[in-house]
Amino acid sequence: PIYSPEEEFPDPLSGDDFELAIALHHDQEIIGYLVPSKNLPFLRDVFQTDFSSLLTRALLPTVLVSGALALFLATLVGYFLLRPVHQLTTAAENLALGDLTQRVTVQGKDELATLGKTFNQMAASLEQAEKSRQTMTADIAHELRTPLAVQRANLEALQDGLYPLTMENLVPIMEQNQMLTRLVEELRTLAQTDYDTLGLEKHPHNLAKLLEQIKENFKLQAARKNIKFTFSPPSSCPPVEVDARRMNQVINNLVQNAILHTPEGGEIIISLDCLEKSLQISVRDTGPGISPKDLPHIFERFYRTDHSRAKDKGGSGLGLTIAKRLVEAHGGTLTAENHPEGGAVFKLNLPLS
Repeated sequence: PIYSPEEEFPDPLSGDDFELAIALHHDQEIIGYLVPSKNLPFLRDVFQTDFSSLLTRALLPTVLVSGALALFLATLVGYFLLRPVHQLTTAAENLALGDLTQRVTVQGKDELATLGKTFNQMAASLEQAEKSRQTMTADIAHELRTPLAVQRANLEALQDGLYPLTMENLVPIMEQNQMLTRLVEELRTLAQTDYDTLGLEKHPHNLAKLLEQIKENFKLQAARKNIKFTFSPPSSCPPVEVDARRMNQVINNLVQNAILHTPEGGEIIISLDCLEKSLQISVRDTGPGISPKDLPHIFERFYRTDHSRAKDKGGSGLGLTIAKRLVEAHGGTLTAENHPEGGAVFKLNLPLS
């Protein structure tokens, strides 16, 4: 309702209503008042109720859609975040059941990726160890089968009277028995190096004298193949802490291997060099050398090439493996390479105390 200044309000206005009245001006004069209706509180309540209902109806679908979208996104993110964990868990369970071929897909550079790489490396190591174990078991069975078969055949021949019981007919049996004894001792030495129970008895030794003695021991065997044996000791070299028996075993193996591969009229050269922090022994032959494909595997157990460590010449395929393990037990290294002028050369390095 609109009232002029001269008119009286039909109903007395309360203070609140008058405060809500709007003065109407014309030429800077008040010509009337715009007074809110008496029904305004009711309308206000209705408006508030309708507005709240409208707002609720408008927001409810939005809230539901937003909640569903948030749940979907959370599920999606959780899936991608937890998928590597689930994959790793499944692979670990299968690995524990004996499936050593299990691997996980590695993506990114975060902690899960690092964990995945570590798992793959562990699985690969276990798989390789299992393959090595199976190969070694098969090789040991093969190595034992031949001498046992020879002994059995000779013993049955003696038992059946096909061979007379003479010393000459007992020699093959004794040789095969010695071969078995040597194989068992080599396997025992390998096991001791594997579990670090070798028990080296180290004392200061002059390796020049040790090499001179080894040269004398193989002098007759080299002469049978007309092999020239060369060793020129250095003028002076400090003693080295070694187990003399084990080091003698290592160098004997290297020299025996060199004689085996050196042709008639060839040469074996042994050298001893005193370096600043180590002592190096080199054993070089003038044979055909080691093929590039065989060189990385030359120190593996029971590994044989077409022309190296042949079984018919008495090799068990463990000599170089044992030599390397014994040198490493002394804190040194043993490597093999081909000499530029031909032949193979084995280099043994021992730290000076």
